[in-house]
Amino acid sequence: MMRAICSLALFAVAAAAQHAPAGVAPEKALARLMEGNRRHVQHRERHPDMEVKRRHELATSGQHPFAIIIGCADSRVPPELVFDQGLGDMFVIRDAGNVVDEGILGSIEYAVEHLGVRLVMVLGHEKCGAVSAAIAGGEAHGHVKVVVDAIQPAVEESAKEPGDKVHNCVVANARRTARLIRESEPVLKSLASSGRNLVVAADYDLYSGKVELLDLPAKTVSRR
Repeated sequence: MMRAICSLALFAVAAAAQHAPAGVAPEKALARLMEGNRRHVQHRERHPDMEVKRRHELATSGQHPFAIIIGCADSRVPPELVFDQGLGDMFVIRDAGNVVDEGILGSIEYAVEHLGVRLVMVLGHEKCGAVSAAIAGGEAHGHVKVVVDAIQPAVEESAKEPGDKVHNCVVANARRTARLIRESEPVLKSLASSGRNLVVAADYDLYSGKVELLDLPAKTVSRR
């Protein structure tokens, strides 16, 4: 029975991938993001895809984003500005601490299967309040506890590393979230393992505006 269920799940994944739009190759999508971030850092933003024509085009023809961004809800880290992109360019999912739950994984699966997006970036950032709260410990109230608990494994992973504790945990948390996405069954793990989809972690510096790629696979875009 279990073998039959697994076979059906794998068949569903293969069928979904076969019928998904081709999408932008993940390496090209990543290069496009990083080029946009260079413009942001240098204050040479183009603010593309913001005109009325683009808005009407999206309303008529639907959306075809080239990248998925899993980012923190922090008001200082808006992905459209960080990567100098516009309407319909990125499928953005934000929550405190850029952590994942079933709903967020489902949202990623939707963008991957139905919109054909092949690149997923987990974007952490320096001085993250959610990470700082998790490091500080103590009792978190209300639903904030869910966020803090989700970050706690990254606190433990980075506890013995030298240097700034918040920075170390921000990096560990982004990498951990990316790993959870890559290992999410049955959809995302299969697509990542086959090489169709690329999942990367990154860190945003609030002062410089620069995005640093963290766990970048070989033969992709070099770190900056």
